[in-house]
Amino acid sequence: MITHKNISIFFIFLLLLLLLLNLYIAINIWCFLAVIFLWIGINAFGSSRISSNYHVKAFCNNPLETEKKIALTFDDGPTEFTLEVLELLKKYNAKAAFFCIGKNIEKHPKIIKQIIEEGHLVGNHSYSHSKFFDFYNAEQIKTEIKKTDELLEKFTSKKINFFRPPYGVTTPSIRRALKITGHKVIGWNIRSLDGGTKNQELIFSRIIKRVSPGGIVLLHDTAPHSVLVLEQFLQFLKQNHYEVISIEELLSLKAYGIGR
Repeated sequence: MITHKNISIFFIFLLLLLLLLNLYIAINIWCFLAVIFLWIGINAFGSSRISSNYHVKAFCNNPLETEKKIALTFDDGPTEFTLEVLELLKKYNAKAAFFCIGKNIEKHPKIIKQIIEEGHLVGNHSYSHSKFFDFYNAEQIKTEIKKTDELLEKFTSKKINFFRPPYGVTTPSIRRALKITGHKVIGWNIRSLDGGTKNQELIFSRIIKRVSPGGIVLLHDTAPHSVLVLEQFLQFLKQNHYEVISIEELLSLKAYGIGR
C-alpha cells in the first residue's frame, strides 16, 4: 500500500543511495532535485485525495455492496439552507449524515437539534474549517476536533465517532491528532463539487455519472443551488430504484460511542 510512511522511507533510502554513489561518481544535482520534487508531488497528491488512505484510513464507500443502496452526506452546515435539505429528505424518506462546522453549530443550535430529532447523523468537520487547517499542528487540530465534539455531544449525549477533514485533505498532523481522538474518517467516492460551481446541470450530471451501489455522495447544505440539485438527485434515485440509507448502515460503523 502506498502510504506516507512507505513513500518517505523509499525516498530517504533513494536520496541516501544517491549520496553514497556521489562519493564514487559525480551525480548531477538535477538528479537530487528530481527525486525531491517527485517526493513532494506524491505527498501533495496523496494528501489531497482522501480515498488514497495516504495518511489515514478513510471510509469512502462500500465496494462490497451489491444492492442499490447509497448514502448522502452534507458538509459545512448547519445553515439556513439545512432546513430546506431536511424538508427534501423527509419528503423522499431519506436519511443522511451532516458533517458540521463547530462555529456554525453555535449559530444554529436549533437546526442541529432538528437534524438529530429527524433521525439523521451528525459528524465532526472541525471548528473553524480554516483555509489553513492543513497547516495546523496536531495539538491545534485536536483542540478543534474536541471543541466541535463538545458542541455536538450536547445534542447527541453520545461520543462523536465520525470526522471529515476540511476540504478532504489529510496530513501527518491530522493523523497524529486522530490517533489521540480515535475518530474514524469518513470520505466519499461521489463528489458533487457543488461548493465550487453553481451550475446545477453540471453538478447533477457529475453526480449521476458516478452513482453505483455502496457509494457515498458529498453535497453541501450551504447554498440554494445545492438544494435544487438535491431534489433532482433524489428524484433520480427514486426513479432508478436506489435506496438512500445512513452511512452507519452502509459502512457497518457506529456514528456514536458511549455517552460521556
